[in-house]
Amino acid sequence: MGKMKALLFCLGIIFSFSIAAGTHAERGSSGHLKILFWQAPSIMNPYLSGGLKEIEASSLVVEPLARFDQDGNLIPWLAKTIPTVENGGISADLTSITWTLREELLWSDGAPVTAEDILFTHEYCTHPDSGCARGDEFESIATIKAVDKQTVVITFSGSKTFPYIAFVGSTLPILQKKQFEDCLGVNAHGCSKQNFMPIGTGPFVVTEFRPNDVILLKANENYRHPNKPGFARVTFKGGGDAMAAGRAVLETGEFDYAWNLQLPPSILSQLEAQGKGRIISSFGTSVERIEVNLTNPDPALGEERSTLAYPHPFLSDFTVRKALSLAIDRNILNEIGYGITGQPTCNILAAPSYYASTNNDSCLVQDIAEANKILDNAGWQRGPDGIRTKDGIRLSFLFQTSTNSVRQNFQALIKQWWVAIGVETELRNIDASVFFGGDPGNPDTYLKFYADLQMYTSSFEGTDPESSLATWKCGQEPSPQSQWLGVNIPRYCDPAYDALVEELESTGQLNRRIELAKAMNDKLIQEYILIPLIHRGNVSAHANTLEGVKLNTWDAELWNVADWTRSQ
Repeated sequence: MGKMKALLFCLGIIFSFSIAAGTHAERGSSGHLKILFWQAPSIMNPYLSGGLKEIEASSLVVEPLARFDQDGNLIPWLAKTIPTVENGGISADLTSITWTLREELLWSDGAPVTAEDILFTHEYCTHPDSGCARGDEFESIATIKAVDKQTVVITFSGSKTFPYIAFVGSTLPILQKKQFEDCLGVNAHGCSKQNFMPIGTGPFVVTEFRPNDVILLKANENYRHPNKPGFARVTFKGGGDAMAAGRAVLETGEFDYAWNLQLPPSILSQLEAQGKGRIISSFGTSVERIEVNLTNPDPALGEERSTLAYPHPFLSDFTVRKALSLAIDRNILNEIGYGITGQPTCNILAAPSYYASTNNDSCLVQDIAEANKILDNAGWQRGPDGIRTKDGIRLSFLFQTSTNSVRQNFQALIKQWWVAIGVETELRNIDASVFFGGDPGNPDTYLKFYADLQMYTSSFEGTDPESSLATWKCGQEPSPQSQWLGVNIPRYCDPAYDALVEELESTGQLNRRIELAKAMNDKLIQEYILIPLIHRGNVSAHANTLEGVKLNTWDAELWNVADWTRSQ
């Protein structure tokens, strides 16, 4: 019991058993809220998409049992309290956790929220034919049972040192059984009305959903806080680019909130100087990285391209992957792309700080000479045009990312550095709404990974990296069988890594957990499965008239939208 308490304290999880009341004259008194995401959501169901844009949009409507606040503290949301060993909510042997719903919770259609909805959500995501993007979060659950209408007991397959995973955070909300019960398994993707207009417990209700365009919402009349939300209506507009989003809030004042302003620092300063809004930023777990495709994306392979059936013809070579990383100057990238809103990094696990490894710091120094040397020694010889070949295979890559001025600048520089080591690079950028979408029929998503290399940012919720590090276990890769949903994007599979995942899942001693997490990070980095570039601060902007915004890097950015109001 003492170890559990010490572990949670060291992880920075300070339990709060009440949510700030906020001050609202009455529900909807602030009128119309306009939010601009330059990556447009394609669905309102985070179980069927791994994209941040879908997670953020759906967080306005569907909610979890608990979530993390802006400081990384775990707080109850739909649950009455946070279960602990001390209050009896977690068993002494750490094999079960008991969650109790708040009393008299209602769905937006007026129906009561019950334990059956929690059980159904588990069934929905764990169905073998659903292609659920969050299935790994439920893997350690042996059973889940309802004690009564308000209470569920989750029993794990073994001791769970960090049991706050399932139904915690905006990626794992509760779905209404009545609405989704006909959407199990293969039917999940075909339930358009449910996926576009879910019935939720959140502050807003969807009134119109146009995929990859705009979402219209109104205040939830059955929201549990009588004077919230402060706004009566929300327009959630998607599409465009980061520059247009920044201007819409900071220069023209057309919108109240702009998300993910991945713009050069000089431009951010110029926009803020217009006086209509302010830049907000905070560092969490977001890392801009290059992912290496370990499988062959050749179109000639048809349905088996980018699957485990065919290893990559040259990125399977460790030497090539290492050379690509050595050639990159991360300091220059940060200077032109982020300034004070970013930090060069050599880790995929960059935060919390006590989990950050120092074993890879040599990547902070660009070494093109060494990159050329190791390629020479590995038999990759330059041809007349300067591009290397070996056994008839040419080092020619397709390097893709989302359409974004910072990322296109990064691509251009990285291409120059790779030319210097004899690598030919074709650059491709894809509209962010498509690239980060979950449409299994679209060839251009980052999940399908029909390229050799791709660059983007991802993060994990909360302060514990266990579920994030489990991302790269064998069997988690997107494939035709999973409708191209999955979290192991590089298609990495190493039993030694899986063994580290298993040990982390069964280890409660904090120092050992830190050692294991660092070892897993180092394995991914030192094998150059992932090539980290920048530890990114989340950067957004809001109008000067918008009050109550608390930028959150540990959960959904829009987590406390119910508390937002308009100053008079």
